[in-house]
Amino acid sequence: MVPAAARTPREFEAAARARLAPEYYDYFAGGAGDEVTVGANEAAFGRLSLLPRVLRGTGRPRTDVTLPGGRAAMPVLVAPTAFHRLAAPEGERATARAAAAAGTIMIVSMASTVAVGDVAAAAPGATLWFQLYVQPDMAFTETIVRRAEAAGCRALVVTVDSPVRGLRDRERHHGFQDLPEGMACENLRDGGRVRPIVMSPEISWEHIGLLREMTALPILLKGVAHPADARLALDHGVSGLMVSNHGGRQLDTIPAAVDLLPEIVAAVGGAVPVLMDGGVRRGTDVLKAMALGAGAVAVGRPVIWGLAADGERGVTRVLDLLRSEIEQALTLCGCASVHDLDPGMVRRSCR
Repeated sequence: MVPAAARTPREFEAAARARLAPEYYDYFAGGAGDEVTVGANEAAFGRLSLLPRVLRGTGRPRTDVTLPGGRAAMPVLVAPTAFHRLAAPEGERATARAAAAAGTIMIVSMASTVAVGDVAAAAPGATLWFQLYVQPDMAFTETIVRRAEAAGCRALVVTVDSPVRGLRDRERHHGFQDLPEGMACENLRDGGRVRPIVMSPEISWEHIGLLREMTALPILLKGVAHPADARLALDHGVSGLMVSNHGGRQLDTIPAAVDLLPEIVAAVGGAVPVLMDGGVRRGTDVLKAMALGAGAVAVGRPVIWGLAADGERGVTRVLDLLRSEIEQALTLCGCASVHDLDPGMVRRSCR
């Protein structure tokens, strides 16, 4: 059970670290190379300051947002993260129930240790999206998409920053290469076997076009970092973008996600929502991202720390903490809603 004193992201992480095997903690916490980008994601928020307005008589602020794949009661989604059963026995089932209780969206990872249909069955009230790595075998990709559709997922989040897997020194140190016996990437079942996730440098914009023909679900691209790619994405009919550097787990030294956000927002010009993940730890971080143009943010590691610390209750506490902080920060900023935030309310320092 989470110690009663666990009230901050750092305290949840400490509680999780005390409970996880070292190789599992390092799998979740670690990143590529020297983990420059892992640190940069959080540090970038520290260089941003909020500039509040006063005497605006706003009352209690609204935190709800509407996105291509549904409504969320707060602008914090559960990011797609693999292997939740390494953190707690119920794995993604527990995470989905907590997301449903918070009224927010869970993006189920293709590398989930619980099949997406079972995640949906465990949390009937949850709004689910599905994260997809397009596989070179498009017939198998379609099989996975159909499973997501059958489970009631309302959008596809296609990860596009992974033509190969990042080199993660912590995982190599532990020799962590596969799940323990009794666990598998359940969405990858194909008859009597579980296929590996294939990350292929051959995946291209053509595959996004094929995927668009394959499903009527909204498609969001996760991992777009360059404005030119954001503009290309619009040409391929996507419904949204997620600015992300994969939590620093793919290409090290890529800029912090929140530093990339304004250029991507400018590139799409309001044509589609722009979300972001990477480094969000406090409610004030959420406000900064939304002031810079994000339609919502997604959090990964904080959810895992809550799950490892106390299962479903731990995730619920993490999400409740974020919502409470968002409401308080909005009130202090003189905002009646998250939609009242604008770039003029953010200042950037050089520290």
